[in-house]
Amino acid sequence: MSKRLYVGNLPYETTEEELRTLFADFGEVVSATIITDRESGRSKGFGFIELAEGGEAAIAELSGKEYEGRTLRVDEAKPPQQRR
Repeated sequence: MSKRLYVGNLPYETTEEELRTLFADFGEVVSATIITDRESGRSKGFGFIELAEGGEAAIAELSGKEYEGRTLRVDEAKPPQQRR
């Protein structure tokens, strides 16, 4: 079963392909998304990754690890909330 993960504190220059590569060692990457500002198109410094399997290993290995000078935060993604 696939697992969707939140990846926070990413460098603003990180691309979706770099995010995909970072998680490739933990299993098949189903999707990788960097969240961007609607108006400027600039990265907000976080994204989501979906792994076919191996999500727990990725959280244990990468959360708190330094990447490009920043300490990553990796957690299981929470379901999106309805906006009012």
